[in-house]
Order: sequence, then structure tokens, then C-alpha cells
Amino acid sequence: MTSRRALLPATAALALALSGCGALTSDSTSGSEGSETVVAGLYPLQYVAQRVAGDAFEVENLTQPGGEPHDLELGIGQTAALSDAALLVYVDSLQPAVDEAAEEVSGTEVLDAATVVDLIPFEDEHSDEEHEGEDEDDHSGHDHGELDPHFWLDPLRMADLGDAVAERLAEIDPDEADSFEERAAELRSDLETLDGEYTEGLAGCEIRTVVTNHDAFGYLEGYDLELASINGFSPDAEPTPAALAELQDLIEDTGITTVFSESLVSPQAAEVLAADAGVDTAVLDTIEGLTDDTADEDYLSLMRSNLAALQEANRC
Repeated sequence: MTSRRALLPATAALALALSGCGALTSDSTSGSEGSETVVAGLYPLQYVAQRVAGDAFEVENLTQPGGEPHDLELGIGQTAALSDAALLVYVDSLQPAVDEAAEEVSGTEVLDAATVVDLIPFEDEHSDEEHEGEDEDDHSGHDHGELDPHFWLDPLRMADLGDAVAERLAEIDPDEADSFEERAAELRSDLETLDGEYTEGLAGCEIRTVVTNHDAFGYLEGYDLELASINGFSPDAEPTPAALAELQDLIEDTGITTVFSESLVSPQAAEVLAADAGVDTAVLDTIEGLTDDTADEDYLSLMRSNLAALQEANRC
């Protein structure tokens, strides 16, 4: 969805996209003052912003459906939308291009989810050995730092972001402050219900360990699960033979029935590991973005699909 208010004349947009080190600024006729657009770095942030903003703001996603958010490169359209937005919602250290834009943008309010949500650290077990076979560019492109940015796998942390978005939008549009607060409260209620479903639904699992393609599901450990990943931080890294052998031993020792791949990256690594270990494969959605297959879904339905997949695989 593209807002007509977010479009700059083609010449101005091209200049912005090619400006390199220059700040992202709006022209005099379409500045972010009075803008009715909120821009989000990826789908879960868009979902929260849409739920809270209602009809007061149009919410655009910088990551196109089916795109891998980590690899996002900002084109002319995204640059124009950013420069004309009232608010950018992103999470630091997940999308390098958005991190850079957040530092350069002028006249647009910026909300970094990492500053309002309690992020957890990545497990110390992810060492440099996991990245053998990656070239330096691939590794740096997925360098999330010490804290795990995939907080949206925890519904209660998503609710915290909703409260923060409501507060920031109220500063931008005080006349709608009560509406933003009400919608954030409705969102929190839905997310607390979802959290309860996860707590109850995973309480009786016979198997407590989950093997995934990459380290994007760590927040599920809040439901008394243990997560292990094939590729560590990077979804498209090449796992080492030693790491694969260790995971095969883990699968045998814990009785794991399923290795999970993801919707936005190749399932090859998961399929190879599952075949070698003699177990099944299934998909856990990182909910980083929608695809053609999930275009009619939303955050809540995708989280419930993940819950059903976990219950089946872990005999809950």
C-alpha cells in the first residue's frame, strides 16, 4: 500500500536515493510535518502500528511481501516514504539499511523498538565457529549484536511496543491520543490472550527442545522450551559439519521428531539435517514478513499456526 502523501516528485526522490551521506530530508511541499504516514521496517512492526494508529495514519512496510527483511536495500520508493513519514518504527541491529536511514532522516520521528522493549541476549553458544564458510559481507549483513531483535515471537513484548507506539503517535497527533491509547489496550488484550494460549498449549510437551533453521526463535524459551539452530545468527549461512553432527546427536538424545525450516529462506539446510537424522520437517514462520502463501494471514493467526506446529512436533 502506497500513500499518495508519501510520494515525492520523481526527481526529488531520485536525488534522495542517490544522496549517499546526505540526510534524508523532505522537500518544502511534502515534509513530514502534518504527514499521515507511519513507516515500519518489517511486518510485525507494521502490524502493531496499524492496530494502534487505526485510520489516523496510513502504515507502510519498507520490506516488500516475500522479501527477506535482513537483506533490505532501500530504493527510491522506500526513501521517499521515509523522508515524508511522520514516524519510523524499526528495531536496531536487524536491518542495516534501516539503521542507517534512521540516523540520517530529518524531520521524521523515530522509534527504535529496542529502546522500549526488553530484549534478551543471544545464547553464548553461538561462536565464530558457526560462521565458518560465511564470507565477511554475509556475516556483517546479519550482525545483530549481543541482543536478539526478534522480540515479536513474545506477544507480551509486542504489547509493550504497542504502548510505546501509542505514546509516540499521541505526541504527533494529540487530538487522537485517547483513541491511540484505547487501541493499544485492545491490542494488549489480544496479545495477552495469545500469550495464555502459548503458556497452556506448551505446558505439557513431552519434548522440550526445538531445532530451527536460524536463531530467530529464542523468545519461545519463555515457554519452557529449549531452542537450537542450524545456522546460528544468519538464516542463509552454511552450517559446519561439526555443528550438524552435534545437532544429529541432540535429535537422537532428546527424541526430536521435527526440524523446522522457515518461510522466507531456503529449507535446504533443515531438509538435509532432517534426512540425515531420520526425522520430519515442518515450517515455523519467523513472522518477519508475509508471503503469497500467507497474504491472508496476520500476526495473530501466524502465531497460532506456529503454536499448532510446535504442539504436533513436540507431542504437547
